[in-house]
Amino acid sequence: MKLRYHKILKHKLFITAVRDIENKESDRIFCRHGMEHLFDVARIAYIMALEEGCSLSKDIIYATCLLHDIGRGEEYENGVSHNQAGAKTAAVILKDCGYDETEIAEMTKAIRTHGHDGYPKGATDLQRLLCTADKLSRLCFNCAAYDRCNWAADKRNETLEY
Repeated sequence: MKLRYHKILKHKLFITAVRDIENKESDRIFCRHGMEHLFDVARIAYIMALEEGCSLSKDIIYATCLLHDIGRGEEYENGVSHNQAGAKTAAVILKDCGYDETEIAEMTKAIRTHGHDGYPKGATDLQRLLCTADKLSRLCFNCAAYDRCNWAADKRNETLEY
């Protein structure tokens, strides 16, 4: 059975948004948000879910993680929150790819609330997995731009495990 998240990878809005992000970040030396990052976050979140015995499906985890930074291009262009812009775009893509309204609501909630400040109090498993995996995907301690990083020291990932 082919998982629905495979459809996301072929969706025109997704492809266009990821290309736009990769183009806009092409000369960045740290924290890019292209396809490699999206898959890193998805894999880490799924491993965490398996280790914890979480009931979320691989399909839901991967789809959410693949779409979590999809609003970055809009943020760079218009200054809007990439979380908010991404949740809007993700809802369209998810609907086109066969996710139901309940799934879309849960997934876009996780996308809207991920960020540098961790997950919100009372977070769902999906919110927690996304936020934690997003941070763990950054190998700050081994980054060539460590001394020039915009992130505060307490926001950087200094470990391999959660």
